[in-house]
Amino acid sequence: MPSNKILEQKQEIVRNLAEKMRNAVSGVLVKYEGITVEDDTKLRAALRAAGVDYSVMKNTLTGRACDEVGYSEMKQYLSGMTAIALATTDPVAPAKILKEYAEKIESFEIRAGFVDGQLLDAAGVNELADIPSREQLIARMMGSMTSSLYGFARCIQAIADKNGEGAADEAQAPAEA
Repeated sequence: MPSNKILEQKQEIVRNLAEKMRNAVSGVLVKYEGITVEDDTKLRAALRAAGVDYSVMKNTLTGRACDEVGYSEMKQYLSGMTAIALATTDPVAPAKILKEYAEKIESFEIRAGFVDGQLLDAAGVNELADIPSREQLIARMMGSMTSSLYGFARCIQAIADKNGEGAADEAQAPAEA
């Protein structure tokens, strides 16, 4: 039986993880096996750069945190070596980065996740990863807006050119008559 000190440490870990999960806009559970130290270092650096909190934790502790937050259904994915990535700002970032690594490393797989309180299976997380980033969506929107404005400006210029040519012809016609 664990001592009170160890029990208190575990309860603190569960409380901290539960709080992180509550504050997260999204999270992804992955099967954390078969990844080399080099790949793990690159993965953690990419997640850190995107503002994603990534940790490998005991499944029982993660399961208790899931219960505390209301994500009890995620406990079914907690077997073997599992890691969790939590994002507080960009909901797509953990899914995108982890999907990239899951495609490279065969034994590293996405298991489940959540976005804004909605639980997702692996397919749902992969769909989330395929969503363009916020910056890409803004660039697309701006591109479509500017192309419409350019088209409108060309139409106005064509009308002005046409009217300008007609006025020049009329000005020359009375002089000739």
